[in-house]
Amino acid sequence: MASYQQPEEQRLQGLRDLANRLRVHSIRATCASNSGHPTSCCSAAEVMSVLFFHTMKYKAADPAGASNDRFVLSKGHAAPILYAAWVEAGYINESELLNLRKIDSDLEGHPTPKLPFVDVATGSLGQGLGAACGMAYTGKYFDKASYRVYCLLGDGESSEGAVWEALAFASHYKLDNLVAIFDVNRLGQSEAAPLQHQTDIYKKRCEAFGWNAYVVDGHDVAELCHALWQASHVKDKPTAIIAKTYKGKGIAGVENEDNWHGKPMPKDKVEAMIEAIQNEIKNASRLCPELPAEDAPSVVIDGIRMPSPPSYKVGDKIATRKAYGLALAKLGHANNRVIALDGDTKNSTFSEIFKKDHPDRYIECFIAEQNMVSVAMGCATRSRTVAFASTFAAFFSRAYDQIRMGAISQSNVNLCGSHCGVSIGEDGPSQMALEDLAMFRAVPTCTVFYPSDAVSTEHAVVLAANTKGICFIRTSRPETAVIYSPEEKFEIGQAKVVRSSDTDRVTIIGAGVTLHEALAAADELAKQGTNVRVVDPFTIKPLDAATIISSARATGGRIITVEDHYREGGIGEAVSAVVSGEPGILVQQLGVNRVPRSGKPNELLDMFGISAKCIVEAVKSTFAN
Repeated sequence: MASYQQPEEQRLQGLRDLANRLRVHSIRATCASNSGHPTSCCSAAEVMSVLFFHTMKYKAADPAGASNDRFVLSKGHAAPILYAAWVEAGYINESELLNLRKIDSDLEGHPTPKLPFVDVATGSLGQGLGAACGMAYTGKYFDKASYRVYCLLGDGESSEGAVWEALAFASHYKLDNLVAIFDVNRLGQSEAAPLQHQTDIYKKRCEAFGWNAYVVDGHDVAELCHALWQASHVKDKPTAIIAKTYKGKGIAGVENEDNWHGKPMPKDKVEAMIEAIQNEIKNASRLCPELPAEDAPSVVIDGIRMPSPPSYKVGDKIATRKAYGLALAKLGHANNRVIALDGDTKNSTFSEIFKKDHPDRYIECFIAEQNMVSVAMGCATRSRTVAFASTFAAFFSRAYDQIRMGAISQSNVNLCGSHCGVSIGEDGPSQMALEDLAMFRAVPTCTVFYPSDAVSTEHAVVLAANTKGICFIRTSRPETAVIYSPEEKFEIGQAKVVRSSDTDRVTIIGAGVTLHEALAAADELAKQGTNVRVVDPFTIKPLDAATIISSARATGGRIITVEDHYREGGIGEAVSAVVSGEPGILVQQLGVNRVPRSGKPNELLDMFGISAKCIVEAVKSTFAN
């Protein structure tokens, strides 16, 4: 390791002065909004000063530049000090801080990517480090660039398991371009954090997870400069800096005291508090960040197209989960920025096909779904990759908070959930996704694909790759027949009428396995002299209201929905919502109505009333009533 040269005293004093200016900015901003977390900002002031004006390399005028170092404020409630840093960097006008948390200001209570210097939204604690892992992985293995990633965490959020999932991931992949700084200020929201100031335990835990770790006085800029310099010279290990700090540092009567979390300073005392901090400032001169090396490659991820049409023939039998893996591998040949992540289910989701074709662009995240979603979001930031992450659809429920924050983060990440519904069979209810449509339909920005054969699955993959926001692709375990020709065109929000006649008496809407059950039911009913219309929605969100309503009108206002999902929040409720303002249309919902059990797929489809036989009975009962 090269020998360390401590910065000159004048520069160190400049960093101390800047830290105190950050404190003043944070106090004034939270006082103006009459809300916020000034004490959480003050504990991190020296860390932010050293990071932004000594260690990090970035263009202040271009915060989202591809070659800039990245910073993730995992303790998102300390947002005012992040905004203050960008004031000092010259990107935000100081006066704008007084609009903190106001409805017409993008300086929100917790950071969001409405601001170009914010890559991921934070505030739901414990998620920032996972996203930082994705950024660091992208920098090291995809971009092969020199930018580094820094993540500031609170000690309170370190109780979250997602933090330790991220720590394990980072050490496994030797992310030596990643630094996590733990702001150990002892106090949580309602009481002290469990380890309080036992920084040695934090250090031992990080080392046990394979990290290089240092303990520093978090208010000593010289120690921080040294530790961050050391981190930049460590190879094959990420670095954790355990910074012992004091909540409310510098505020007389508040520093290190309970019951000040999330409270602005009293208006009758704030000027005296600020004056005391300003008296510590020796020099008003500004510090400038070092510019980055411009070595991040140019990336184009728009307008990705498959190199050839689908190769399936009508009647071929293939599970949509396998069609997903084949389509993703094919898409990987079209663009070298398509990447895949999985949670140790690649031989079930068939993302292993992508891994075989593109091993350098596959990330194994192991059984840590929360972290997998966060890593995917991190990989997708600054439009560096087109990320697809897959696992059993049921296991995305574990990562729902990460998905929710992904929407707030304006993330363009694609999630594929296999093994949906009772049709998976003998594995039983713990493996059966029966809530996932409801879950993803509730996520703003989310497009929900539910392909019913291999051709529509391939189209879902390429459409997802080119769609902004979160995309969810629901795939099934059983092999089902290909029903669409390779020339069929698919669009988001456009359903397919796959069976129709002029004498149809009911519209049946199904997707995935239940679309095939509906077609079988239609064949049986036709033999009995009753014609029905069968509709494949393709996307459950957005739903093709026009096709559904016109089909219902053509069939006497009668709709039957059938889905391998709980009734709550699924296709039936989505269809009911789009026809709710239409007089004379009745919707009958067939879906799973209780916790299922193990059994053969066809037995379970019968048991829960969603098989072809049950659809036939439902159609007949419609007329009997």
